[in-house]
Amino acid sequence: MPPFPNNAYLLALVGALVAAALSLPLWRALCRRWNWVDEPGHRKIHHTPIPLAGGWAVFTGLAAVLAGGALAVASGWIDTQSVERLSYGLGKRAPQLIAIFLGAAAMLGLGALDDRFELKAPIKFGAQFLIALAVAAAGVRITLFIPSVAFSYAVTVLWILTVTNALNLSDNMNGLCAGLGAIAAFFLAAFAARHGQYLVGAFGFAILGALLGYLPFNYPRASVFLGDAGSHLVGFLLAVLSILPHFYAERHDATNRLAVLNPILVLAIPLLDVAQVTIYRTATGKPFWIGDTNHLSHRLSRTRLGKAGAVATLWIAALLLGALTL
Repeated sequence: MPPFPNNAYLLALVGALVAAALSLPLWRALCRRWNWVDEPGHRKIHHTPIPLAGGWAVFTGLAAVLAGGALAVASGWIDTQSVERLSYGLGKRAPQLIAIFLGAAAMLGLGALDDRFELKAPIKFGAQFLIALAVAAAGVRITLFIPSVAFSYAVTVLWILTVTNALNLSDNMNGLCAGLGAIAAFFLAAFAARHGQYLVGAFGFAILGALLGYLPFNYPRASVFLGDAGSHLVGFLLAVLSILPHFYAERHDATNRLAVLNPILVLAIPLLDVAQVTIYRTATGKPFWIGDTNHLSHRLSRTRLGKAGAVATLWIAALLLGALTL
């Protein structure tokens, strides 16, 4: 059978990009009207309120692609073989996709509440845990090589919480969280597409497109921020996207077992950052969730690179590490 057409991936990417970019001015205006903004203050470099519209635009981009894809399949706008492949994937993944979409909406909403009310850490982490547990229960789980359902649930929930909070903490400079998210989405989507996982590949390219639609509004100068709503969404999407591809299968000719490390390489920069700030804050007697200026980006920005250069340097590092997975 001929390969899944690459233009389907391109349509997912471009569709999400255009939808996110076109919706962002509307979301920005609404956030200003509702006073959903990031006020100037401690550890912040902006001097005027910045709308927290990025996450809503990214979510809009993904929703538009999902709706457009469903309409294209139902209307017969794509060829029969592609419809068969997508229908097969949807048949197997439908409960998971519904759980992922609802989980993404829940993470977006949780982050939005945190933006507005500054939720206490136990409430926020508890809600994250419940969302991750619900997604795992829907079948989006890490199995690795241990035949234990309890282990699968535990490692999946831990992974989703870790990646979500790593990207949340990385949202400390213009373009950093979204840029690292776009790079990770590209490599995960490319891996899935190359190995015939059409639905996962299209989902990954849609995430990439939505983030690229947002980035010009945030880097190098920002007229909008992701906020906790957006960074929660980006982290959650990358966590589940890194679970979905089949990096290893139990066959004699299957991908080497070390391939399961691919998500760690792709997400190495935010994971390394969250590890080092957690160790530092713990060693100095501070709660790990209380922000400071000791992230990798902050350390680099205090050199001659400056803030934009620090972000670009971390992007390059993420690209190089991601390239190892290819």
